[in-house]
Amino acid sequence: MEPRAAQVQRRERLGRQQEDRPSREGEPHSGGAECPGGVGGNAEVHRGPDLVQWTQHMQAVKTQLLEQAQGQLMELLDQAMWEAVQAYPLQDRPVPSVPPDSLRKTREPSLGKRKVFIIRKSLLDELMEVPHFRTIYHMFVAGLCVFIISTLAIDLIDEGRLMMEFDLLTFSFGQLPLALVTWVPMFLSTLLVPYQALRLWERPQSGGAWTLRVGLGCLLLAAHTVVLGILPVHVAVEYQLPPASRCVLVFEQVRLLMKSYSFLRETVPGTLWARGGEGIRAPSFSSYLYFLFCPTLIYRETYPRTPNVRWNYVAKNFAQALGCVLYACFILGRLCVPVFANMSQEPFSTRALVLSIMHATLPGIFMLLLIFFAFLHCWLNAFAEMLRFGDRMFYRDWWNSTSFSNYYRTWNVVVHDWLYSYVYQDGLWLLGGRARGAAMLGVFLVSAVVHEYIFCFVLGFFYPVMLLLFLVFGGPLNFTMHDRRTGPAWNVLMWTLLFLGQGIQVSLYCQEWYARRHCPLPQTTFWGLVTPRSWSCHT
Repeated sequence: MEPRAAQVQRRERLGRQQEDRPSREGEPHSGGAECPGGVGGNAEVHRGPDLVQWTQHMQAVKTQLLEQAQGQLMELLDQAMWEAVQAYPLQDRPVPSVPPDSLRKTREPSLGKRKVFIIRKSLLDELMEVPHFRTIYHMFVAGLCVFIISTLAIDLIDEGRLMMEFDLLTFSFGQLPLALVTWVPMFLSTLLVPYQALRLWERPQSGGAWTLRVGLGCLLLAAHTVVLGILPVHVAVEYQLPPASRCVLVFEQVRLLMKSYSFLRETVPGTLWARGGEGIRAPSFSSYLYFLFCPTLIYRETYPRTPNVRWNYVAKNFAQALGCVLYACFILGRLCVPVFANMSQEPFSTRALVLSIMHATLPGIFMLLLIFFAFLHCWLNAFAEMLRFGDRMFYRDWWNSTSFSNYYRTWNVVVHDWLYSYVYQDGLWLLGGRARGAAMLGVFLVSAVVHEYIFCFVLGFFYPVMLLLFLVFGGPLNFTMHDRRTGPAWNVLMWTLLFLGQGIQVSLYCQEWYARRHCPLPQTTFWGLVTPRSWSCHT
């Protein structure tokens, strides 16, 4: 027989287990029958909050475990894919019959972490499946509706009739057909010249014949660079294209130059190998044509493809991109134009400058989010879907960044892959594996110069705000706010600096835009073109 003390302990333990076990709906708790005077009812009342807290705790533990498991799984998969890629020769081509030492020296520029394309959805598409995140998107749509309603109400009150004016939109996209016509020779030059130059270099020839073919290919590439570099600038200046039409030209100019370089950088080493070996076939023209349209700047002969095209998804993304353009016009028209249009008529003061920057922070961050969503998500996903391009990782979760180094890597993955592959890694190969600081500085310098060139091209004047923000602030922040900075406070700091940076850009560029219209130069001089007009214009 079991001792009485052990029986009492066993009954108490079973009673506690029954109290902790949630009762079924409609069934009384077992403890209520054993406790006289209604004690079981009080136990049920006290047990309810404990059960809710325990459920919430388990949900938090489950979420944390899933996040940790997902992060570790992603690291394992990335490492496995990288090792698999390293196990094969470059671009799945046979290794030429050369000695190991010369092979190592020849292939060293391509060693390192190469871009691996896999089928995956964009992060926002995955997040849109979560109702809570989809509600945030609905809030932005509601904001656009409020802008439209307020415009209609103001027109109805002031004018007595409904009149939706799109003056800013029509002005910005003026002469768009001319920009599209200019794009045609730019695209044809990119389509024909780099591929033809590669064909000239691919076949083994005698020394003199091969030198002649190399010279002809270099001459074609020089002409191609001149066409892409000078033609859009000439058309924009000669015909005074407005900002949005200039955007079309400068973005296509930069994109086609980067695509041409990537194609030659990935294929020319193999072509030079072929001179002394059995020959490596040139990539097919169709693969190059596909590369010119697919949303990546890294050339590969093949990419992972999706099985079919969802045309409703394509239409949805194009419609969202158009909505973002309208949204941006409403923001500029309602929050920026009334403030900065007459600012040049007042004397310059530090107080007015600080107030204008603070006023521009909200529209500035809205413009940043709209540009991100319209281009990096909607536009690129629409083209990826039409071309069945499988890898949709055009960005990562940059909004969760706690360091600017992580923000720069995750904001625009398409451009970052190009800079990492052809500026950073090639810089390490040229300067030595230990010159990481110099290679990173080269990435910042190239990115800053190109961004400043784009702003100068679009706005029609030189005002190095973006250049200074990149080099003076962006570079030091990249090294000080590095990946070891973690925690919510660093994420708040990053967003605060983003708000201020966007406010500075919107404020200074808007002031300079209106100052150059209110105070035109009597004659065009070099110093007049590079000196900010907003510093001296007071009409």
